[in-house]
Amino acid sequence: MSDLRNIQAVLFDLDGTLIDSAPDLGAAADQLRVARGMPSLPLEAYRHMAGAGARGMLQVGFGMTPEHPDFPALREEFFNNYESCIHERTHTFPGVPELIQALVDQRMPWGVVTNKAERFTSLIVQRMPLFATASAVVSGDTTPQAKPHPAPLFEAAKRAHVDPAQCIYVGDDHRDIVAGKAAGMITVAATYGYLGEGVTPAEWGADFSIQSPLELLKLLNRN
Repeated sequence: MSDLRNIQAVLFDLDGTLIDSAPDLGAAADQLRVARGMPSLPLEAYRHMAGAGARGMLQVGFGMTPEHPDFPALREEFFNNYESCIHERTHTFPGVPELIQALVDQRMPWGVVTNKAERFTSLIVQRMPLFATASAVVSGDTTPQAKPHPAPLFEAAKRAHVDPAQCIYVGDDHRDIVAGKAAGMITVAATYGYLGEGVTPAEWGADFSIQSPLELLKLLNRN
């Protein structure tokens, strides 16, 4: 069993782990449908694919894959829609503010490593007070490679001034666990996030799993 006693920092994925951005992602995609005379879809139709970003939203809204010739143009239109509504419905998952406050009170550095482009990450970080205490915020285009490559996690550890081997990485996607393990971090699967259809987090090989944000505190404080 992985030893949590020497943990010096906690890093998190963003969408599906700290914040529920599915309502705004879905709204941005649905706006594309309505603009083309197509019927609106309910949020729940989009939610399970929210972790896949534009690719997931366009797959749900139009059955379109990145190989489609119209994908790049539609993706950019989706990005513009999302940028204009990025904080209208997005909120933290229940327990996240209390979790972050507890880490701050314990003087435990924390940060974010997301595949979301800095264009969008910066807007969320600026508009949500939660992130004022973050020691590191690394976006999908901060380093040359995004997750599942470990480079973004190494960059976050560097910014937080901690050894990667003394970090926990928490995420709701298999790529998060792959990246965390490649970086030598202890990995935690957030099973309350955007898991997608037919996904089994137990198969990811994470060191731990949590069903709610505050369960992480129980892991950290039990030693």
